[in-house]
Formats: sequence, structure tokens, C-alpha cells
Amino acid sequence: MNRMLPGTRALRTFEAAARHLNFTRAANEVGLTPAAVSYQIKEIEDRLGVVLFTRTSRSIQLTPAGVVLFEAAADALDTLQRAAGRARRMARGAAHLRISLGARFATNWLLPRLPQFRVANPGLELTFDITDEVRDFDADDVDAAIRFGAGNYEHARSERLFDTVVVPICSPKLIETGPRLETPRDLFHHTLCYVDCKVDGMVWPNWPMWMAAAGIDVFDDSRCVAFSDSSHVVQAVIDGAAVGLAELTMIANDLSQGRLVRLFDIGVSVAQEYAYHLVYPKSSSQDPRVLAFREWMLNETAQPSPSPKRFV
Repeated sequence: MNRMLPGTRALRTFEAAARHLNFTRAANEVGLTPAAVSYQIKEIEDRLGVVLFTRTSRSIQLTPAGVVLFEAAADALDTLQRAAGRARRMARGAAHLRISLGARFATNWLLPRLPQFRVANPGLELTFDITDEVRDFDADDVDAAIRFGAGNYEHARSERLFDTVVVPICSPKLIETGPRLETPRDLFHHTLCYVDCKVDGMVWPNWPMWMAAAGIDVFDDSRCVAFSDSSHVVQAVIDGAAVGLAELTMIANDLSQGRLVRLFDIGVSVAQEYAYHLVYPKSSSQDPRVLAFREWMLNETAQPSPSPKRFV
């Protein structure tokens, strides 16, 4: 959560330029033009009376003096960022919990359950940091996070919430009007969409992987449609134009309410050790706000999912 602290623009500009050793990349990070970055560096050099970078037509390098200032600037900015994070948490008060989580989890799992949380915890207010980036609890204004992964986070506790399994889904309309869907091979006659991404270098379950799990060894995926986000897959399916692969837990409400239909009793997981986790600092292990949210999350994830409408 890189909020610009007041009065630190020049220092942040220098630190970014020294870290990237590239004014263009530094400019993109701090929201300036490369020319503005170069001007600020020159201004710092003039005021200090030292040369911080050696410049050639192809590259820039830190001088010994630049290395000394870069190390000090990085430490100073980190200290200020952590202090600002603590100050924001103090200003929020003891009845306010800020959770970091991805947009998919927020929209499809947590937000529909917020009324139940408020009933169970009337004195606790939740706000959200919507991102898939791993947050620094000491520096960022975040008390806990929900993340998908192996659950290994330095200086943090991780509570396994639930695994994920990817299953084929379609709309009721497609079953009524489209080509038949009685066996996995019938999927060959449909447009198939999926999420094209990797988690820690591992490929997210796709159609070749699902077909292999269904006992189909030869499958031409050249006509499959790849999306970068699962929401696009679900929307294409709801529109009735495709059969998609989606996380079962993330579409439980759509299944129970009949907007989507699960096809076949076959699913594919990413890896056994990968799951959704509640993550929070070890130093917050006795924080009553974190403990209340932890207890509620573990209780909710232990509940059986609504019975879906399944086809085949």
C-alpha cells in the first residue's frame, strides 16, 4: 500500500532510481516523467554537492556516495512507512479491523456473509484492502489477510480455511438449448473457457488437466478461450455462451440459486498443500479483534456449502 508520505517525494524518487538504476522504471513507480526524475536527482546532487550517479548513454550506476545515501534513504523510508502504518491503525481505534483480500474472494465469498458477521460481532467494524498482493503488516494499514497459497508467511500465523477445486459449469439455458451434455466428450461441441494463470509457478487447472482427470488423454485445446480473471469466465457462462472452469467454493451461491449448474462429478485441485488461509501477525495472536474474526471465519468455513444444482 504505497501511500506517498508528505514531504518525501524527492527521497522516494532517488530511492526508486537507485533501486532500479533506471530513470524510466523509477518514473513509472513514483508517477513522474523520466525527465522529472532526472531533474530531481540533479537537484539533490546540487544541494548535497556530491555526484550520486554516473551516467552513460546506455546505463546509470551509483557512485560510492550514492550507495551510502541509497542505503540511508531506504532505511528512512521504511521506518517512516512502518510508523505511518502504526499511526493509521491507532487512529482507527480498537473496534475497527482492516482485512486485505482479493476481489474474487471478497465478492463471491465474504461480502454475501457480512450480515452474519455483523450479527455475531455488532461491536466490530470491518473495512477492506482489495488486492492479491502480499501485505507487510508492520508497514501497511492491515490487521489480517486472506490469501491463497501454501500458508508460509514470515513472522505470521496462517489458519487454513478451505481447499479449492475447479469444476466445469454452465448456465441452465445452455443445457436446455445447446448441444447435449451427457458425457465429458460432449464438451468437445461447446466453447470452453478457463482462467489462464499460474500460482507460484504452477499452472492453474485448465481444460487439458480436467480432461485428463476425466480419462480423456487426447484433447485439442486450441479452441478454448482463456481469460485472465475468473469473473470473466463466470460471466461468459452466465451469458449462456460457454462452459467454464471455476472454483467450486467461489460459485456456491450461484449454484444453489440456480444461476449456474455444475457439470459432472469431476474436479481438479492446484496442489494438496495449497488452500485459502487467514493470515495475521504473530504479534496479533491475542488481539481480540483478530481472534473474533478468526473464530467467525473458521466457523463459517466449517459449515457445509449450500446444495448445488448438478447435471450428470
